[in-house]
Amino acid sequence: MGSRDAERGRLAAERLGARTVLLDVTDDASVAAAARTVAADGGLDVLINNAGVEGRTGDAGVIGAADATADAVRRVFETNVFGVVRVSHAFLPLLQRSAAPVVVNVSSGLASLSHVSDPDSPAYGYPGVAYPASKAAVNMLTVQYAKAFPNIRINAVEPGYTATDLNAHTGTQTVEEGAEIIVRMAQVGPDGPTGGYFDVSGPLPW
Repeated sequence: MGSRDAERGRLAAERLGARTVLLDVTDDASVAAAARTVAADGGLDVLINNAGVEGRTGDAGVIGAADATADAVRRVFETNVFGVVRVSHAFLPLLQRSAAPVVVNVSSGLASLSHVSDPDSPAYGYPGVAYPASKAAVNMLTVQYAKAFPNIRINAVEPGYTATDLNAHTGTQTVEEGAEIIVRMAQVGPDGPTGGYFDVSGPLPW
């Protein structure tokens, strides 16, 4: 389990019965060191790209169109998009040695252009620019990586509106409920779907 904070990671890993590795997805050296640690510890079968930030303005609102400076959007993309690329690039050699490798990219329902542009969808009312754009980019990365690496099952998932630090715990689901689709897609076999976008109910429209 990767964590930017060694102590918080240790405490979380103890609760889960897991092991932790120091990992900051925005830092090349940190990611490279984490990959070396995992390689030395036996390798990797499943990679879950879960790190994400929403991006908040000074008044605690999301980064909307009026606030969307290049710097503000770049900060969100650094974690949500470049972090996925950085971590995937570092760990792909380990995944390719696995008998049944899997990648799960944690996306969002707000990444669906179909939903965000549909006035009847709850996603339509979300005013943010940076976060949905970053997760739409994650969806594209998912499709392109899946085509490039057909031996790896690579999918994007929408966990739902889950109560976490990301949204100041305003989400309507528990973490356990949000994790369901992540865990399910982490367990797909070699004949499972790849290059898809799913929530707990099934495929989502792009």
